[in-house]
Amino acid sequence: MTTLTTAPLAGLVDRLFHEADQVTWADNPAIANLTQDDHLRLMRSKTEYRDFYGALKDMPLAVSRETGALLYMLARSTRATTIVEFGTSFGISTLHLAAALRDNGGGRLITTEFEPSKVAKAREHLAAGGVIDLVEIREGDALKTLAADLPDTIDLVLLDGAKALYPEILALLEPRLRTGAFVIADNADYSPEYMARIRDSSNGYLSVPFSEDVELSMRMG
Repeated sequence: MTTLTTAPLAGLVDRLFHEADQVTWADNPAIANLTQDDHLRLMRSKTEYRDFYGALKDMPLAVSRETGALLYMLARSTRATTIVEFGTSFGISTLHLAAALRDNGGGRLITTEFEPSKVAKAREHLAAGGVIDLVEIREGDALKTLAADLPDTIDLVLLDGAKALYPEILALLEPRLRTGAFVIADNADYSPEYMARIRDSSNGYLSVPFSEDVELSMRMG
């Protein structure tokens, strides 16, 4: 039995995934009528991402169930004790990572989210799941919240915020990544700059696609 598969967290995670499955892009009037080109432009924009993601403040933007399980397994198998997450949203991925820390014997998870209403929901969910003591939520722009007061070494990183910022966020965290640290990037294909960097072995990573929407990378030192 694990923290992830027992009460109170198991039922909470299942409920949150079910609720996320009921929400579609078409339900949001601010983005429902965007053309495919406009959607792609906004996803890749480094100047309009706050307005774009602000319009999504009521959407869970959750990782898939498979990715959630992957996060837990990677954190457990590497015995991670220090984790950084970019993009908290409602905290579904955060719950998986915190559960792994609990089962690893403890640790510190730093997660960051710029939308205040999502921070409030994430805190509520983490408290309900019994893992909030392991999590520090930093509210604000990740380029600022992750620019200081980080662990000396980082075991695992999840990138799941504004895709255009993936290269900059990685640059902030990279000096602290230990050899063998994993970087999991959701929907990384929306950031060609990130993909070019992470897949160039001369930059110190081994990287492969996982399922349809995740890039899984290991820091080689």
